[in-house]
Amino acid sequence: MSFSFSELDFLKPELGAEYTGSGTHFAVFSAHAEQIELCLFSPDGKDEIARLPLPKREGDIWSGYIAGIGPGTVYGYRAHGPYDPGAGHRFNPNKLLLDPYAKQVTGELRWHDALFGYRIGEDDLSFDDRDSAPFMVKGIVQDPDFDWAGEEAIRRPWPDTIIYEAHVRGLTMTHPKVPDRLRGTFLGMCSDPIIDHLVKLGISAIELLPIQYFLDDRYLVEKKLRNYWGYQTLGFFAPQARYLSSDKITEIKTMVKRFHAAGIEVIMDVVYNHTAEGSEKGPTLSFRGLDNASYYILSPDDPRHTFDTTGTGNTLNVANPMVMRMVLDSLRYWVGVMHIDGFRFDLASTLGRQDLEFDRQGLFFGAIRQDPILAGVKLIAEPWDIGDGGYQVGGFPHPFREWNDKFRDDVRRFWKGDNGMVSELAARITGSAPQFNHSDRGATSSINLLSAHDGFTLMDTVSFDGKHNEANGEDNRDGHSDNHSDNMGAEGATDNADINAARARRRRNMMATLMLSQGVPMILAGDELGNSQGGNNNAYCQDNEIGWTGWDGLDDPFLDFCRQAVAFRKAHPVLRQERFLTGETSEDGRIEIAWYKPDGSFMDDGAWNDDGLQVLGVYVSKSAHALDTEKMDDLFLVFNAGGDCEVHLPEVNGLTQWSRVLDTGAETGAFKVHDQENPVMVYTQSLAVFAPTGQTQPPEGATKAQRRRWFQFGRRGK
Repeated sequence: MSFSFSELDFLKPELGAEYTGSGTHFAVFSAHAEQIELCLFSPDGKDEIARLPLPKREGDIWSGYIAGIGPGTVYGYRAHGPYDPGAGHRFNPNKLLLDPYAKQVTGELRWHDALFGYRIGEDDLSFDDRDSAPFMVKGIVQDPDFDWAGEEAIRRPWPDTIIYEAHVRGLTMTHPKVPDRLRGTFLGMCSDPIIDHLVKLGISAIELLPIQYFLDDRYLVEKKLRNYWGYQTLGFFAPQARYLSSDKITEIKTMVKRFHAAGIEVIMDVVYNHTAEGSEKGPTLSFRGLDNASYYILSPDDPRHTFDTTGTGNTLNVANPMVMRMVLDSLRYWVGVMHIDGFRFDLASTLGRQDLEFDRQGLFFGAIRQDPILAGVKLIAEPWDIGDGGYQVGGFPHPFREWNDKFRDDVRRFWKGDNGMVSELAARITGSAPQFNHSDRGATSSINLLSAHDGFTLMDTVSFDGKHNEANGEDNRDGHSDNHSDNMGAEGATDNADINAARARRRRNMMATLMLSQGVPMILAGDELGNSQGGNNNAYCQDNEIGWTGWDGLDDPFLDFCRQAVAFRKAHPVLRQERFLTGETSEDGRIEIAWYKPDGSFMDDGAWNDDGLQVLGVYVSKSAHALDTEKMDDLFLVFNAGGDCEVHLPEVNGLTQWSRVLDTGAETGAFKVHDQENPVMVYTQSLAVFAPTGQTQPPEGATKAQRRRWFQFGRRGK
């Protein structure tokens, strides 16, 4: 069969391989190439059956249209141009290149020296003339049609959002009720047992670790390990092939549709800061071969070398308009075609770099804000990278929310009993105002987390003093060393009943703190089940029982506690306000938040600076700026990281009687409801919550001055 480009070729605005119904239009960007060849392959991807120079160039877009070919066509590119590493150019037409816009990837990359543009064993200035196609993955032309009937985007408000970070493969591999053939796949992820678990837990959004096409690093393969997490993206439009149970990418659409039917939004963890090609000594697989000097930031001192702010060898050059377009096109594709509800941006500080410096007013953030499709979805930043000035917690612009590692660390440290943590805890449970209360940002700017894929699980936080990453093959040198963890008397799993009871209480304390804090809570998959990674805090290469979620905790009382904690948050709007609580009073004298010592008096400078204080009481009401139509409630929270403590409950805003409605000191994890006069006992290492009993209001017709006195003094006539 012969192939040729149509004389009626036309330039479509889309890049990539676009099926028109009667043929396929191919288009790819390269500013410095001298010629781009389209390579067509047999259906199994083994035989190259045609090599056709793209006939049309307009600006830096090369294109061509072939009538009569469509979905299922296997293809790749070869790029001709200067091989001048010193100037940043690494064109090598012997290397087959994956289309950056490929919607599906076929085959399995087999590591071989022919995948490199230079000769392995020599420096990167040398030139390798071997054909890489036999070892390389290829793209497949797609049919975009899918029946979305009955499916609608959810767009749940941030205050009502509860995120669950999960791994498609990890969450489904050991669940006893997920069918064997679906384990590790998108269809397994949306199977009835998984969705039932999430619905019962009360989750509103699932945040998936990378599902775009990624590679297993060569050094991992050689150690017989895999890139489990997936932070080595090569195809920004294609789903990861190993998560498909068939050759149909519609499976990911089925997953999204099923999650939406259950009321759960789908958020993707995306990696636009770097690619799987690594440094200048890495392979030539796609971007490097198409236009190394455009796609990557190169060293300003020597363009031979990549500029690395990500720790992976390269940094994607989103300041280039066409690279920026690729990122935006990718995001719009996942929203418009796949119906994704939001994104978590890995190492997002890199995306905000202008002239190598972070700029919160940078081009990427401006492009997102002005985009009518992307501005309305959930956008979450991992607010750091490893470059100078890369730690930017609180530095991102609206509408971004940010992962807040300060919440994780300070909550761990408070409940571990570290000195001087009361003031830090106060900042965290009120939405981390020191970091986020600026530039008209709201109290939902902080994504609060106790743990995430990177680091100790919640169970390991209370079970290990040190990391145990020996299985990674790096002599336990990888991963963070300062985890603010506490094994509570034994390193790892133990049969000691007292230690296990203390660990269960500590986990209840931390989970309750997460659900009682302003901001947006995120739960790591498996934390509700007591999942352990055996102390491995960097399981990026553990596609096995270490990294997978264990489901042995389905009958653990802690799971029931987590369900109740989530339900408690949903039942109390005062815990999920959009405005920061700063201690202001409303016009009629209502107090929005107040801090108390155990004796019932207000916190003062001496108490805030008391390193030995381990008990903090906080009264929370609705914001002083809340509208009258915003129905709120009132709660009094007591955080006790010390021993048994008598606490005097406050008289505030007309409230004089309280009922205990949550108590992590109950060994069963159940909430207790009972009336109790002041003072009350808050037990060792526990968290108690009280709600008003018989809440009163000022007399009808009271003046503003009378109402102010009422709220300030707590009861009539005082």
